[in-house]
Parts: sequence; structure tokens; C-alpha cells
Amino acid sequence: MRIGELARRTGVSPRALRHYEQAGLITSARADNGYRAYGEGAVARVSNIRYLLDAGLTLDDVSAFRSCLDGDVASAPPSARGLEIARERLAVIDARIAAQTAARDRLAASLAGAQPWAQAGAGSSTESGAPFGSR
Repeated sequence: MRIGELARRTGVSPRALRHYEQAGLITSARADNGYRAYGEGAVARVSNIRYLLDAGLTLDDVSAFRSCLDGDVASAPPSARGLEIARERLAVIDARIAAQTAARDRLAASLAGAQPWAQAGAGSSTESGAPFGSR
């Protein structure tokens, strides 16, 4: 099947499919006309790649699963390496959430401190030169 059909069947853009191929996660043959030709197994392989990416893994993480991408990744028992990768990725996601929560809290505090200024008509942030009033 050509790249457009694989894209339609998997819901993945042709650009992403080329990216997966460049990363070594999928392979294609070249037809006489130069078009990529994928085997039927590429559908399951791409679906598994998407499953792992949607779970929060990166393409580098997914590459560790190359040997099992043709099976049913979602229902297969995880390997020790797979669990290690998942735990590492979860720690990264947790750190990002903590950083975003801290940024949100700082912004909320700044807005709460700016409320009396806005309600009293003391001027807009552009007039005072500070984004939320004085610090």
C-alpha cells in the first residue's frame, strides 16, 4: 500500500509516517515509480507506535520496543525495560506538571494581587509599566 492509504487507515499523516521511517520504526520498499510501498503489517505497527506515543513516550522511547511493534502492544505483558522506560517518562511528565503548576500558582497570585488595582481604577498595567501592578 502507498503512504496515503497507510495514512488513511491509521489516522497518521504522511509526514509522520516518513518521520517514523526515518527513525527506523517502520520500513517501506520503493516501487518502480519511486513511491513508498508498505506491507499490510505496517498498519498494526503504526497503530502500536501511536499507542505508545499517546501514552506519553517519545520516539526514542518507542525505538526500544521495535521488536514487539508488530504484535498487540496494548495487551502484551510489559518487559522490565518497558517498565523502566515508562517509569522514567512518568517522572519527566510529573516534573513538567509540577513546573506548570508552580507557574500557574505564581500567575494566579500575581493576578490576585492586581485585583485591588484593577477594581480601584488605579490604572492599567501598561500605564504603570508592570504586567500586574508593582511587585
